[in-house]
Amino acid sequence: MKAKITLLGLLSFAILGVTQAQDNWKWPEDPQMEARAREYNAAYTDYMKAEQFIAATKPLHWLYQNAPNLNESLYINGVKIYEGAAEEVDDKTKQRVYHDSIFSIYEKREELYENQEKWIENKAYYGYKFYKDDKTKLAEALENYNKAFEIHGTISPNQTAAYFDLVRRHFLLNKGYQPEEVLEIHTKINDLLDKAEESGQDVSTPKSNVEALLVAMELIDCDFIENTLGTKLREDPTNMKMAQQVFQYSLKYKCTSSPAFLSALEIIDNEDPTFSTSQVRAIRYMQNKEYEKAQPILEKALTLAKDDAQKSEVHLDLAKVHANLGRKGAARTAARTAAELNSENAGTAWSLIGGLYMSSTNDCRQGQSRVKDYSIYIAAYDAFRRAGDNSGMSNARSRFPSKEELFTEGYQVGDTLNTGCWIAENVTLATRD
Repeated sequence: MKAKITLLGLLSFAILGVTQAQDNWKWPEDPQMEARAREYNAAYTDYMKAEQFIAATKPLHWLYQNAPNLNESLYINGVKIYEGAAEEVDDKTKQRVYHDSIFSIYEKREELYENQEKWIENKAYYGYKFYKDDKTKLAEALENYNKAFEIHGTISPNQTAAYFDLVRRHFLLNKGYQPEEVLEIHTKINDLLDKAEESGQDVSTPKSNVEALLVAMELIDCDFIENTLGTKLREDPTNMKMAQQVFQYSLKYKCTSSPAFLSALEIIDNEDPTFSTSQVRAIRYMQNKEYEKAQPILEKALTLAKDDAQKSEVHLDLAKVHANLGRKGAARTAARTAAELNSENAGTAWSLIGGLYMSSTNDCRQGQSRVKDYSIYIAAYDAFRRAGDNSGMSNARSRFPSKEELFTEGYQVGDTLNTGCWIAENVTLATRD
């Protein structure tokens, strides 16, 4: 998938404003130079106010050369002036000179005032704006964002899309990152945006843009998760950060049947279990027919359940585990509990019980009374009826005793009989014919 994403128009970004209200003016000591500096300072500000930016560069350049420490406003206003000058010309070479001058201004400002923390994000933004289409400048542009992270530990949410677009371009054009490094940066950005969202900021636009950029890279699929990220996780099974990455991308890209997903899930569930991680982990074990491993995880999930609905789900899964391990009595108990806790699971639970009864022919046949041996199917029918399972009811009824068998053994339709065996249900006798 290829995506064309316009970021500059979406960035809500506060560039430091034009100012003349600065303290600490340092006029040249020589009277003639001072007079010239005052003249050129007034000239460039007049040109700037009139938006004659190319004209403003000339007196401003003289001040940079002859009175560089006059006032920090030279460097604040200089960015605006050289940006405006670049917009006044069509020649790409001249534009590049003006753009490069902006970065020289920032470097000189840091040399003189050592306050990079005030404007590093502004510089980073200009790096994106001016250099994003120049593959030879992408690493330099990215370094400004890296510096912003180094200084502040974060960047503005509205800068994240520009930053990640530079990452994308550097990865595609220069092979500047390994795929897993791109994903680490993506995770860092998502964490940043999540924190901003928790503080009440609206980050829906940068989140959407960042995700669109990731998708456009066509970087992630199930093979990548399994063979690249999964391999790294297997090499370092204590790497919680990698486990979280595998887990999240597996969910997002629907790769939850992979061994890598299960490995990540096990690490996360062991370290910081939740109801969901334990439940999903147990389900994966059940899918793999590892029922003995599933049981203790389900029992853990039961302790983490927040309401009866969640507890019902766990008991239903426990019923399936017990059933597959041949523990039919325990399976029935768990299924009944599931039905009691949540009526929405009653149908599934009672169908499961009906199935347990239907599969108990060999367990319960004594060979002394066909009516008693077949009474388990009446118990199964009753369970399927409570489930609303018409197919199960029909199947069970077809295996009821016949009228002749009841007559031969001295029973009548409507008599009560206990099935015996592990089922031990009292049933009302009925016939299949």
